[in-house]
Amino acid sequence: MAHADLAAVSEVRGALREFLRYRWSDEPAGVAELLLSEVVTNALIHTAHGAVVTASVAPTGLRVEVRDFVPGLPLSYVPDADDGTHGRGLLLVKALADAWGVSPQALGKVVWFELDGGRP
Repeated sequence: MAHADLAAVSEVRGALREFLRYRWSDEPAGVAELLLSEVVTNALIHTAHGAVVTASVAPTGLRVEVRDFVPGLPLSYVPDADDGTHGRGLLLVKALADAWGVSPQALGKVVWFELDGGRP
């Protein structure tokens, strides 16, 4: 994905939807799509090098990772009421994911989230 190519977000959502079609029920798959959108959007807006997305389903749940290639961890941000929709992505991830975090890499970082259950 290219820097700020936000059209790629819908492509990645569609790929996750297809990946989960027969693996997960609709409601948790929808949550996964929403969280993926937020994390990918952050990566595209805040880096100049795109991102790589991986998703895996195990008996215990779903894990999605979005890797960028810019050093440094994301800053914790609390949006003002006047901010519109800006800055709420990680708040949604914190609220809806069963687990999430940031793992520094030799080059860049991985922002990941996990959702439990969801099997049809």
